[in-house]
Amino acid sequence: MKFRPCIDIHNGKVKQIVGGSLTDRQDYAKENYISEESAADFARRYQEDGLSGGHVILLNGADSPYYPETKRQALSALSAAPGTLQVGGGINDENAGEFLNAGASHVIVTSFVFRDGKLYRDNLRRLKERIGRERLVLDLSCRKREDDYFIVTDRWQRFTEEKVTPGLIYALADSCDEFLIHAVDVEGKQNGVERELLQMLGTVSGVRMTYAGGIRSEEDIRLLAELGKGRVDFTVGSALDLFGGTLSYERLAARYGTGRGV
Repeated sequence: MKFRPCIDIHNGKVKQIVGGSLTDRQDYAKENYISEESAADFARRYQEDGLSGGHVILLNGADSPYYPETKRQALSALSAAPGTLQVGGGINDENAGEFLNAGASHVIVTSFVFRDGKLYRDNLRRLKERIGRERLVLDLSCRKREDDYFIVTDRWQRFTEEKVTPGLIYALADSCDEFLIHAVDVEGKQNGVERELLQMLGTVSGVRMTYAGGIRSEEDIRLLAELGKGRVDFTVGSALDLFGGTLSYERLAARYGTGRGV
C-alpha cells in the first residue's frame, strides 16, 4: 500500500476542491484550498521526497478560458519531475502523446473511454494501440446510486451505465496498467472513506489500484489498509497539511512513500 501525492489544477491554480461541486458553468468549484505555489513546485517536492506515481489533474475543460494556464501548469509539473507523475483531465488519443512527451509516466483517462453513459471500447482500443497499455491509467470515478457505484463523467456530474465491480476491473485490466478510483461523493469533504467501495476493491487481486476520497486521518488510512487488504494505494487531498489540513505530509511520505507501510 503506497501513498500517491496529487496536484489538482483548477483555473490555473493548484487547489483542493469538493469534487461533487465541479462544473463547467463559469468554471465553478467549491474550494477548500488555493496554493500560492506552482504545480512545478509541488512536483519537485514530491520528487525530492522520493514519491512516484502521483497524479496531476487538469480540472478545466478544453473550452474554458482558464484551460491554457491550467495546461501550462500541468506541463511544467511534468517537466519538473519527468517520469514520476501521471496526468489526467481531458486526455484522448490525440493529445496523450503531448503529455507523455512532456514527462508524464502515464495518462489518466475517463471521458474518452466512458462517455454518453456507456463504455466506448473502440476508443479504449485506439488509445491502447497508440500509447501502449503500460502507459494508460483508467479513472473509474464513481458515485453511489441506490446500492451500487456507477462510473461518472462530465465533471463527475453524469452517471454512466457502468457499475464499478470486480468483474469490470478484471475485464479492463488487460487494457491498462492501473486504475485510479475517485469516490466522488466524499471527495474533498474529509468525511471518511467509502467503506463499501473499499471492501469491494479489497476483493480484487493482482491489479494496481489507487483510491481517492474522504481520507482525513491516519485512522482512515489504517481502515483503508484493512478493508482494501493492503492492495489499494491511496492519495490524500484536502486533509493534507500541504493543502491546509492537519494530516502530516512528511509522515505519510516517510511511512507510505515506498509502499511498505501498512
